[in-house]
Amino acid sequence: MPKVLVLEDEPLIAMNLQYAFEDEGAEVVVAATCEQALKSLADNPIDVAVLDVNLGPKSHCGPVADALKQRAIPFILHTGDLDRHGELLRKIDAPVMAKPADTSDVAKRALEMCGGDKEPA
Repeated sequence: MPKVLVLEDEPLIAMNLQYAFEDEGAEVVVAATCEQALKSLADNPIDVAVLDVNLGPKSHCGPVADALKQRAIPFILHTGDLDRHGELLRKIDAPVMAKPADTSDVAKRALEMCGGDKEPA
């Protein structure tokens, strides 16, 4: 069962992503802040992640993206801030799914990235 980190500061979007991943058979850890996400990375064997880019005033997912890259964990940027954070998005250099996106599509794409979309043998 793949384990997914969802970093999202909007509770309804986080909940919808959690349900979409659970429907696909994944275990989900939800974080609303970078600090929570970094603690989750330290405490859990994460296989793939979905990161919201803008996490409120003066906060973005950059530190978590850097930590995921250091661990070679694939991730998707799930954002509605394609214009404001364009430079950050280019710097992070990860696949982007623009909001609003169907959460089941986000879950399926993320699970494909970690091989978690395959049925067990």
